[in-house]
Amino acid sequence: MTTRGDTANVTTTLQDLTPRRIVEELDKYIVGQNAAKRAVAVALRNRMRRRQLDDDIRDEVIPKNILMIGPTGVGKTEIARRLAKLVKAPFVKVEATKFTEVGYVGRDVDAMVRDLVEASVRMVREEKVQAVRERAERRAIERILNALQGRGEGRPGPAGGFHSIGETMAAILQQRPPEPVEAEEEHRPEPPDREELRRRLLAGELDKRIIEIEVEESRFMTIPIFGSGGMEEMGMNLQDMLGGMFPKQRRRRSVTVAEAKRILVDQEAERMIDMDQVTGEAIDRAEQSGIIFVDEMDKIAGRERGVGPDVSREGVQRGLLPIVEGSTVMTKYGPVRTDHILFIAAGAFHTTKPSDLIPELQGRFPLRVNLSALGEEDFVRILTEPRNSLIRQYAALMATEGVELEFTPEGIAEIARVAAQVNERTENIGARRLHTIMERLLEEVSFEASDISPAHITVTPEYVRQQLADVIQDQDLARYIL
Repeated sequence: MTTRGDTANVTTTLQDLTPRRIVEELDKYIVGQNAAKRAVAVALRNRMRRRQLDDDIRDEVIPKNILMIGPTGVGKTEIARRLAKLVKAPFVKVEATKFTEVGYVGRDVDAMVRDLVEASVRMVREEKVQAVRERAERRAIERILNALQGRGEGRPGPAGGFHSIGETMAAILQQRPPEPVEAEEEHRPEPPDREELRRRLLAGELDKRIIEIEVEESRFMTIPIFGSGGMEEMGMNLQDMLGGMFPKQRRRRSVTVAEAKRILVDQEAERMIDMDQVTGEAIDRAEQSGIIFVDEMDKIAGRERGVGPDVSREGVQRGLLPIVEGSTVMTKYGPVRTDHILFIAAGAFHTTKPSDLIPELQGRFPLRVNLSALGEEDFVRILTEPRNSLIRQYAALMATEGVELEFTPEGIAEIARVAAQVNERTENIGARRLHTIMERLLEEVSFEASDISPAHITVTPEYVRQQLADVIQDQDLARYIL
């Protein structure tokens, strides 16, 4: 069983990631913002360095939390999300305005830690399932072969006269004897050769055949847990609570062989993993590698000078303080320490400034990086350079309908120019403006794609101006539509 001190799996992932390598990986998805990338790269590398220290000093090294300052749509969230994905670290994004001090409507501040642990459990559980999936598939194939050969699922053949456990328990609870199973005719046909069935099954020849399988079902119930900031709902598995007092609920379903494969593989994989081990490893990963991204910090900055809807802003800051400083939060999986969780806060800080935060909270975010607003040249790079660029996404989507989209360099430059122009006229939402511009630009193609296929469409500056003419010319229309 993995103990909470066992972090070898995460350390192995980090060893080859130097700060330079981390920045290079982030460059594949995020354009510019080098100062922010360098800051998060160093923070991540320091985690690996900390693990190599002696025990007497390791716990004294705390993460250097980061405060990102910049307008919306410049990549703050994406940098944090890609960083977590790069090292398979649990990650959650929360908005500071959703939390509140006691007495005001909102979520308990501790909920961000519980969300992080849930994300960590899902991540570790999925890794364990993938590790045993090959064995689970073999077991599932054997169960499907039994069903195809008429051997039954979870009960002896008709000659034995037995029912499934679920049917027998139902009969006992209803105080009635189980109905007898009628014996089949004596001259039953011989079952097909098992190896021949296996070959056809693996080849997918039997995927559409209907078979009957036995499926286990867990019963869930939700118990309200009252916390300091209100009521949090935590789902608890009734089967886990009652242990072995009752057998699992089982029922028989008629499904296709293809569907049976999916159901039975998942069922067999669940049986093979140890949830206690998953929980222990997940808590350890959340504590040592977790990243919590707190957005809209500028919305809770400022000292209260009166009463009103903003009176709880400083209260939210004081609620965040013990979590960021390091405390123990109770979750349904056990206590979780926040001492070494990396917190990345972000905000535009247009009307407020970081110094408006309470001094104690300012001190817990020693690293501050400014992210620059995006211009026309940045938009061109965003449309072409990242692996998941919008140009590639839309071209791939239209290709499924037999429509080939070709973007000329001049056409891409025109899209970037229009996006920058609309940002200047209206609210500057950064790179998110490209989504609205691209959707409007290709609206007609997306609607007509299935009717005009096959087709080849070239996006030139003239095509962009034609499709976006009303947006370019009418400032008020752009305000309402984009």
